[in-house]
Amino acid sequence: MPLRVDPEENEMRALKGITDWRRKRVLEIGCGEGRLTRRLAQLGALVSATDPDAQLIRTARRKLVQRFAKRIDYEVGTAEQIDHPSESFDIVMFAWVL
Repeated sequence: MPLRVDPEENEMRALKGITDWRRKRVLEIGCGEGRLTRRLAQLGALVSATDPDAQLIRTARRKLVQRFAKRIDYEVGTAEQIDHPSESFDIVMFAWVL
């Protein structure tokens, strides 16, 4: 049986309560396989998602559905070396990492 994370969609309700994500530029550090990344894109965010594990980034790219392809950019990277100019993002997410 596949693992189903957050079937009650509590995470989505919590995200919706934080801000209006539409057109927000979001940096997600530690994106893993992209589960939260896809949820942010579903809410309208433009997401640059990074993770130090290249295999997880490959998996995230494989799971990327076409309708979110223009909203999500995955890259291998770490929190210590962010390769974006200052003030490139409206929001930085660092969730479920530790």
